[in-house]
Amino acid sequence: MKQSHNNIRPLFISLSVLLFLTLTGCWSSHEIEEQSLGIGLAFDKGKQSSIEKKLNEQGEGYSKKDLITATYQFITPLVASSTTKQSGPQQKSYVNVSETGDSLHQMVRELSLRSEQPVTAHHMKVVVIGEGLARSFRLEQLLDQNFRESELRPSCLVLISKGRASKTLETKKAGEIPAFRLAGIVENAYRTTRILPPMSHIKVESKIKSGSSFLMQKVLSVNGQVKFAGAAVIDGKTHKMTGTLNEEELEGVTWITGKGKGGVVKSFDKETGQLIVYEIESMKSSIVPRVKGDNISFDVNIESVGRLSENWVVSGDSFKNEFLKKAEKSSEKEVKRLVGNVLEKMQKEYQVDVAGFGNRLRIENPKVWKKVKKDWDQRFSETTINYDVNLTINDYGTSGGSKE
Repeated sequence: MKQSHNNIRPLFISLSVLLFLTLTGCWSSHEIEEQSLGIGLAFDKGKQSSIEKKLNEQGEGYSKKDLITATYQFITPLVASSTTKQSGPQQKSYVNVSETGDSLHQMVRELSLRSEQPVTAHHMKVVVIGEGLARSFRLEQLLDQNFRESELRPSCLVLISKGRASKTLETKKAGEIPAFRLAGIVENAYRTTRILPPMSHIKVESKIKSGSSFLMQKVLSVNGQVKFAGAAVIDGKTHKMTGTLNEEELEGVTWITGKGKGGVVKSFDKETGQLIVYEIESMKSSIVPRVKGDNISFDVNIESVGRLSENWVVSGDSFKNEFLKKAEKSSEKEVKRLVGNVLEKMQKEYQVDVAGFGNRLRIENPKVWKKVKKDWDQRFSETTINYDVNLTINDYGTSGGSKE
């Protein structure tokens, strides 16, 4: 028995030492009070801020071109602490700092000349690119430094703004942090068909390398408030923004791809002209390529299950199947209108495939795809696309029956 205890003791000591080492923390860590946490970043066409102009007037500066203005949004422990203690209506929970130049890496290093706290990007939530810049430069040029930066997470969200991107990182609401607000709006996709699936850094890089055209979520800003509105069309060859889809056109793309998580379809009764609203509970879509010789066409089959959420048709009895079928047909007609409009814009106006038709052809018929992928956008613009929409109302609430 004594011999057994002698064997266990060295093992116990070794495990104790190992456990002690794991509790000592990271010896290369930095104190949180000494950090400046970057949470948002906006890129705009070069325009020096008033502070930059005054600083440059007093100093000699360095050799550069004022091509791009980068606006960094920070949370500092000092600001967070003062917000909690003073909680005044004018107190901001964040700090925005702008730098103008031609090298994005050099600009962030310039901040080291203006603040004693080093910038860290581990918690960066969102990068917003101004429309003017997105139309002038290739995305891989604007995001190259971000792609190479090991601190910045691949999951960081990328948006395109109408107007100055820096305006989307402002708010007049006390305690609100604009970068967190933008990242939070993306999570509302289960409420509307007008929000694209999140386009992260890693997804943007993947799209660029694929050579396919794609969409990026657009955001508007007015007087400190923002709204997600439509999408930017990114050309697969130039990797620049070449156009926009408005909010209804973006809805059409969501129905084609079947990637919506929720939302409503507003239509009007054929006979009375009164309002009918269908709420989406689920949707799915299949894009089926058809190849006959050199001819390529697609069949799009859209299905959805939902509920009658609002009915202004006074004579309509939602307890009767006859009326529910009319409501379904009315909603289907509206979805067909949305799909037809956006297909017209993609094929005739922009001549780009941003709904994934080429990707379906690549998966189901790789030999054909290999032949046509080089000029796919042009080929897509001449392709026949048939689509069918089937909506089913499986819930209409407890209201109905008395409308006779």
